[in-house]
Amino acid sequence: MKIHDRRSPGPSEPPEMSLMEHLEELRNRLFKIVLAYAVCCAVAWYLYSQILALLIEPLTRLPIADQILREGQLIYTAPTEAFLIRLKVTAFTAMIFALPVILWQLWRFVTPGLHANEKKYALPFVFVSLLLFGLGVTVAFLSLPKALEVLAGFAGSELVLLPRAADYLSFVLILIAAFGFSFEFPIILLGLTLVGVLSSAKLRAARKIAWVVILVLAAVITPTQDPITLMIMAVPLGLLYEGTVIAARLMKR
Repeated sequence: MKIHDRRSPGPSEPPEMSLMEHLEELRNRLFKIVLAYAVCCAVAWYLYSQILALLIEPLTRLPIADQILREGQLIYTAPTEAFLIRLKVTAFTAMIFALPVILWQLWRFVTPGLHANEKKYALPFVFVSLLLFGLGVTVAFLSLPKALEVLAGFAGSELVLLPRAADYLSFVLILIAAFGFSFEFPIILLGLTLVGVLSSAKLRAARKIAWVVILVLAAVITPTQDPITLMIMAVPLGLLYEGTVIAARLMKR
């Protein structure tokens, strides 16, 4: 069963694909994504000790690090907790490792529906997506020590922070994911401009509303809920929005 258009496709228009061809293409792309993720899981499992040390490192910068860490180590309180922690860290890290393959396969899946002049954005799309995600992760790591210091400061001198490994690592992984994926929103906006849903004029007109929405989303997404982390996320997102407006205008959209 084929999906037909009344007009004949021009030379620059994508060829038609049947429903079964779309499903077969989706199956092949998902298989490659799952295979890449499985390989990355094996690599992340092998590198677990180094990854864990990297995640714990922000705690070592705190003034009270000697009180909350035992020789640079976190504690766990249940026999199964260590195994579950390793699974969580491995699964999350493998997702980051496999991100280039995931993005590339997603782009290749939508490519048949694009015109020839739109397919040229494939490599820039993947590269910029990875760059933005890496920027978000970097900002998360840079803000994490200050955020932890602010949060620990609310306890006063009568209380001391003794974080369990599971609680702390969940907090860090959520923060990294929040920053990493939120920094991908310019790609979504540019994608919407490519398909004609948005334009540079609409983005410019919505500038004030966009900044308000960014501040609200930053307040909701950041798990620390402190103003410092909020601004560390909101300001780069606002600048990325302005960059998206410029990029859309350069693309004449």
